[in-house]
Amino acid sequence: MRWLGGLGLAVGMLGGGTLAGGVARAQAPDAFTIGICAEAELEAAKQGLAKSGPSADGKGFTILMYKYRFCPQAATLAVGTAVTWINVDKRTSHSVWLKEAGRPESDRLFNAETVTMVFDKPGTYRYLCGPHWEKEAMSGTLLIR
Repeated sequence: MRWLGGLGLAVGMLGGGTLAGGVARAQAPDAFTIGICAEAELEAAKQGLAKSGPSADGKGFTILMYKYRFCPQAATLAVGTAVTWINVDKRTSHSVWLKEAGRPESDRLFNAETVTMVFDKPGTYRYLCGPHWEKEAMSGTLLIR
């Protein structure tokens, strides 16, 4: 696992190890996504919002939504982890939808708004941004162990 530029962007392989407390490891993104996620971290810091990754207590995990990307796009998390998505985009709304798992789409999240879901069963959960998953391929994956 390595952290890029001190921005809290974890780069590793999905399913390959964990961070403190067995919480998470993010999948290696492409170069374009790395740049977008670095911008998302800076934007979150400017707005006084949480950075992506595990919470200080090791029981939560944050995913940023920015420029049609989830940052990180994939993570391996422990059962019982509370995942919070934060929209740091100032110009568009996003949502979180676990369509394949049969969960309803969240409300549209505008800048600095959040949605939190607890994953209490092991499995692979693909999540989508309702308005942007088809045209922009805005999606991510959680592996819950």
